[in-house]
Amino acid sequence: MLYVTNSAPMNQTVLVPRISPHNDQTSTYSAALREHGLNLTECATPAAAYHLARDGCRVGLLILTQEAELDRIAAWEPFIRSQSLSWVGLISREIISRPRVRAFVSEHLFNFITIPAELEHISLTLRHAWGMAFMRDEHGIGTQDSPEFDADLMMVGKTAQMHAVRTQIRKVARTDASVLIAGPSGTGKELAALSIHRQSARKNAPFVVVNCGAIAPQLFQSELFGYEKGAFTGAHQRKIGRIEAAQGGTLFLDEIGDMPFDMQVNLLRFLQEKTIERVGGTEPIPIDVRVIAATHVDLAEAVRQGRFREDLYYRINVVCITLPPLAERGADIEDIAKHYFYKFAPMHNRSLRGFSRAAMEAMMSHSWPGNIRELVNRVQRATVMAEGRFIQPEDLGFERGIDDAPTLSLENARADAERMMIRRALSQSRNQISRAASLLGVSRVTLYRLIDKYNIRPDLPSGAGASLLSNAKPDLKVHK
Repeated sequence: MLYVTNSAPMNQTVLVPRISPHNDQTSTYSAALREHGLNLTECATPAAAYHLARDGCRVGLLILTQEAELDRIAAWEPFIRSQSLSWVGLISREIISRPRVRAFVSEHLFNFITIPAELEHISLTLRHAWGMAFMRDEHGIGTQDSPEFDADLMMVGKTAQMHAVRTQIRKVARTDASVLIAGPSGTGKELAALSIHRQSARKNAPFVVVNCGAIAPQLFQSELFGYEKGAFTGAHQRKIGRIEAAQGGTLFLDEIGDMPFDMQVNLLRFLQEKTIERVGGTEPIPIDVRVIAATHVDLAEAVRQGRFREDLYYRINVVCITLPPLAERGADIEDIAKHYFYKFAPMHNRSLRGFSRAAMEAMMSHSWPGNIRELVNRVQRATVMAEGRFIQPEDLGFERGIDDAPTLSLENARADAERMMIRRALSQSRNQISRAASLLGVSRVTLYRLIDKYNIRPDLPSGAGASLLSNAKPDLKVHK
């Protein structure tokens, strides 16, 4: 065991997620382990962690001192699930016996230590994790080429449907079987195809996409198979077709149900013979590609109606993966929204802290006819349009209507009353914080906290108040 540990690079970075901004244990242990000679880097967001992983980080240290932190860790779970990092947990003795904590540890962690703990013990465990990660890399298992390391390739979601999809993808990626990916538009069919490619033995070869619904019928033959110089008027030089361009890699035929019927027989011949002929050519060209097709229409019904060839249907449908619509993945909506918030907010609006409760409720109640594509579009729009520190329903393009009104409760009534009194005091004091706090009978610090809590945006004077609001910690949370 020690020989494996010593074979790992000694300067390996250890990634430390900053799950809670108020967890002093994280900073305390990070500082102590740095003094002990370890290279620790804290990351406040999964986006930062992805960049660190791309740079070669293979070990993570997760510090949990309260069971409530498991609720905050949801946005990190897609990254933590990645098998490319060995995770070591420092878990408080007070919570290690809780069922939720035990389940999380058994599912995600390479090893764990209860705290308080000796630094030498932690150091040895991390070096052991380095050694195991080093051995995985040596055998090409879980390297940074895995799609889990690319935030844009993440298939975010922890529902049973998405767990089943990821399991199917892992299985078919190990083979060269043809795959048909079915599902409504916007559910991520191309992402699933790319995930199969990136986990397969062909990952270093081309991934070529053909949108069968976007090519004019008269151009299909030359687009797919290419043509020789002089094959027709305007063919001034040889053109390599999409199939030949994917040589050695993966050909993704998106919306194959829209392929013209007369072209289907040519595609079938290629799938059977593994050769093509360019338009105007006479020599067969051997082609080695893996074919993945996708469709939003019911191909079995299209076969019954005579719009799709039955023999081609069975040729491309060796394995079928069905992606569920977003409306059936309600538990994933928040995770997906947060995932893309982390992607877009740093580009468009760094002052944003997350989604308001009303915004999250609006997303959870929406029917999502455009599926994930629509959700991504709305989140990106919101990061551009939002003016406060929390995204509101209007920023997402939703209207506040009677159906969107919060449920009547004592908590909501109290919150509405506090908002009204704070706005009235600020108005009467002309936004002078000290005077408004005096009118309300609270301290300046309490008033700042309430202004932050209710996302009230008065025209604050320059000075301590503006500084206090601008220096709030940028943790992503749902504002209540």
